[in-house]
Amino acid sequence: MDPRGKAPIPIELNPTLAELLVRLCVELGTEDHLGVLSRALGLLDLAQQTRRTGGRLCFVNDRGEAADVVF
Repeated sequence: MDPRGKAPIPIELNPTLAELLVRLCVELGTEDHLGVLSRALGLLDLAQQTRRTGGRLCFVNDRGEAADVVF
């Protein structure tokens, strides 16, 4: 693993994670599985940063109902 994040690293997915990744790619209409992983990890990073600063990250649907992002 490159701690500086400068080189690619191989990852192994179990069947459940692989199925989830494929399903997300289909829903997003993309074959860019690395882009989907990047977006997911970016969302996790945002949630962690927000939590560290005492904030709250939530999703709001069309009806104005909010759901907190919890990990």
